[in-house]
Amino acid sequence: MTVEYLPIVFFLIALFYSSVGFGGGSSYLAILSLFLTDFYEIRSTALVLNICVVTIGTLFFIKNRVFDLKKFWPFLVASIPLAYLGAQLRLSKTSFFLILGSALVLAGIFMLLRFVKKKMDTKEFSNPKKLLLGGSIGLLSGISGIGGGIFLSPVLNLLKWANPRIIASLASVFILVNSVSGLIGLNVAGTFKLNNALMLQLIVAVVIGGSIGSYLSNKKFNLKFLGVLTSILVLYVGFRLILLHGFGVKI
Repeated sequence: MTVEYLPIVFFLIALFYSSVGFGGGSSYLAILSLFLTDFYEIRSTALVLNICVVTIGTLFFIKNRVFDLKKFWPFLVASIPLAYLGAQLRLSKTSFFLILGSALVLAGIFMLLRFVKKKMDTKEFSNPKKLLLGGSIGLLSGISGIGGGIFLSPVLNLLKWANPRIIASLASVFILVNSVSGLIGLNVAGTFKLNNALMLQLIVAVVIGGSIGSYLSNKKFNLKFLGVLTSILVLYVGFRLILLHGFGVKI
């Protein structure tokens, strides 16, 4: 595949991920790593695209009154400063992709487990628990260069915090605020870099894909099939990053 096909691929990724409340940052990073050589450009591009996709999803969730700030604020208030700090850490390219790959493998496993568990009553968390969970995932999101929703959503589903649609809306907002915080961190650290010509094409692609995916999500389609496919994709990307950057094996 050549660079010319990237907008089409990114359109599909945005459509796929936005339908379950994610931005697609993990897959953007993995694919961009095949075409771009500048490590910081890869992180910066993925975060910008994340923001484009989840902004659309967040607006849809707010419009359909799924977003609930009273429930969500503790997750967000702790994650924002830690995502900022995480983004300022200077890691080698190998270390970065090994951390990202390991985190994605765990996320993919958690996502699959949520579909084999029987439905149970949801339960509310205390604010300190929300702060701890949001802060720890915020730090990981800053380090890994993605918004963190792909880590937060499976954990909340496994812990039965709320129904999947509410969790998807939180994941969308969580990704948005942490991606913005991460970008600020990159800028302050002097590691924010973009290829403007390529960036414009990719933004158009993910905005169109994200709009369609968010529309499908908020129209309450049965998204279980898409969720399972997303889990498999996340696992594949995680294992691929570990094998490629840890052992030099291409799959």
